Amino acid sequence: MAISLSGKLQNAFPALTHRNFRLFWIGQCISLIGTWMQNIGQAWLVLKLTNSAFKLGLVSALQFLPMMFLSLFVGTLVDRFPKRKVLLFTQSSLMILAAVLATLTYFDVIRYWHVLVLALLLGFVNTLDNPTRQSFIIELVGRKDLMNAIALNSSIFNLARILGPAVAGVLIGVLGIAVCFYLNALSFIAVLTGLWLIDVPDRVYEKKEYSVLKDLMEGLIYISARPIIYLPLILLAFISTFVMNFNVIIPVFAKHDLHKNAMGYGFLMTSMGIGSLIGALTLAARSRMGPRIKVLMGGALGMSAFQIVLSFEKNYWLAAFTLLVVGFCSIVFTASVNTTLQLNSDDHIRGRIMSVYALVFGGVTPVGSLYAGKLTEEWGASTGFAVSGLIGVLSALAVMYMYFLKKGSKKAVL
Repeated sequence: MAISLSGKLQNAFPALTHRNFRLFWIGQCISLIGTWMQNIGQAWLVLKLTNSAFKLGLVSALQFLPMMFLSLFVGTLVDRFPKRKVLLFTQSSLMILAAVLATLTYFDVIRYWHVLVLALLLGFVNTLDNPTRQSFIIELVGRKDLMNAIALNSSIFNLARILGPAVAGVLIGVLGIAVCFYLNALSFIAVLTGLWLIDVPDRVYEKKEYSVLKDLMEGLIYISARPIIYLPLILLAFISTFVMNFNVIIPVFAKHDLHKNAMGYGFLMTSMGIGSLIGALTLAARSRMGPRIKVLMGGALGMSAFQIVLSFEKNYWLAAFTLLVVGFCSIVFTASVNTTLQLNSDDHIRGRIMSVYALVFGGVTPVGSLYAGKLTEEWGASTGFAVSGLIGVLSALAVMYMYFLKKGSKKAVL
């Protein structure tokens, strides 16, 4: 029976049979919990310092501003250097920044402008870290198990979203905000250890000469010639900008609309994380089927439509359940886009493709955060959810129409 269970697990999660991926995955399991604890702590810290939804949005905007302007250029670098060594540098830098934020907060000398500066520095590091980390996965598992690996990576991100906010909410109430930042700094030890133990060749695609602009144009031309790549990217750009502003709207929704404290806010994020975890595990178990257009589009439509539903809710537990559904749909959508791009990209250009993915996923966050912060401050969180959801539904329908127009069949499979 044990052998049968082991065999079933291997069939469901084949990526975990790869030693290198297991090391990377376990390190991320621990580190991402710390990351979510810091996300919750930072949002609550900013509200405590300023009591302003717009200023909370400004922090998020600055954190993703470097990605907005530098992602495309960074993609040309990702294809030139060994990804494991780049990740050792970026993860070490993130650990140092978390420790600085923790120390400033612990000694009660933290000011709003400190948070802005550290958020900007964090953004510079993440601009290099994100596309490197995304394009590194295929080197750990190969093409066959890539979707399974991406779904499993999403599952730990969302497991962390469950545990991190819940633990952070309790710790903030009992020990203060600084402990969340210190624990995040310590959590990077796990991922750094995993990276040191990973044994992969330093894969670099050699070219006779390098030109950032030529490499950049090569990547953009490659994308523009492939609807299977650029249409998901277009939809992701709209959804990321106008729909996925949860870190701005939800804390305001929890505090002002539902009248909850940090613990109540943390549980809302945990509920959303539970939905995302269920979605990620569902995708992982069905990964052999590959990404499908109806699943990708359904995720975008569901995430947007249930935000509109959320805008009418005033009951805390009903809102928590709705956010669970939103979380499920969001991970189904983003993981499907990620897998579609990587499976349809050649090895020598994957770093550039994933840098565009990083741009339209996180790089548009400054625009989205300022939009959501201003809308929420002027009209309230409920209006923010309603308007954002409506934009998302219209965007998904428009891109779906463009896709079927290109394919000429609603049975097309990505």
